[in-house]
Amino acid sequence: MDVILTGSLASLIAGLGTGIGALPILFTHNIQHRLQGIFLGFGGGVMLAATSFSLIVPGTEAALAQGNSETVAALIVGMGIILGSAALWFAHNHFPHEHFFKGKEGPTLKNFKRIWLFVIAITLHNFPEGLAVGVGFGGSNMANGIALALGIGVQNVPEGLVVALGLRELNYSIAYALGIAFITGLVEPVGGAIGAGIVSVAQTFLPWAMAFAAGAMLFVIVDEIIPEIARKSYEQEGTLGIVAGFVCMMFLDIALG
Repeated sequence: MDVILTGSLASLIAGLGTGIGALPILFTHNIQHRLQGIFLGFGGGVMLAATSFSLIVPGTEAALAQGNSETVAALIVGMGIILGSAALWFAHNHFPHEHFFKGKEGPTLKNFKRIWLFVIAITLHNFPEGLAVGVGFGGSNMANGIALALGIGVQNVPEGLVVALGLRELNYSIAYALGIAFITGLVEPVGGAIGAGIVSVAQTFLPWAMAFAAGAMLFVIVDEIIPEIARKSYEQEGTLGIVAGFVCMMFLDIALG
């Protein structure tokens, strides 16, 4: 229970970064689009580095520590990544939601308020982050969990601002934009509790859970973040943001590990 509580609290703190990042809309709603591109890229870079250094590498090490050969460990991690990506693909195709730039995805429901479509979209984005933090704390390496929580929390701040600005550009009120930013961040402790709970039940699941979380985050990066950067012609700004975010998360993981 201590592991589940720790994972949940850490992912909650990381999730609150989304709401904190949205606070500047109280003072302005006119932040340069180029800066938004850097913010989007930064979040993608943090997630990419977290996927690599905080999930895939320790997941492989955990599989090897369980007595598996290098080939079997690689198969476990590879299958876990595929399962995580497939789970997010399934959710994206079976839950109605709407992205700020890509538009509506999933089944169409009549009389379904548009704001809830955005809520579901952001939830599908945030859940894998919370899952990753929870899995990180579920393992024996506490430093890995701390690095994940810090990295995800840092990238949630600019992400929250982009979310709030997107809602304001669609003429939603400041109160709505702030509320949605805070509420969608609260899905992360749910993912954190599930991730930590699964791993705490049996350490055998640790490499599978880490790879699953990595696959889910990879899907978000490729399916959501990169297309949003490209759709708004933020390619160069987004690339700079990705590099900065990747280096930031890599530093946290190595320094704390």
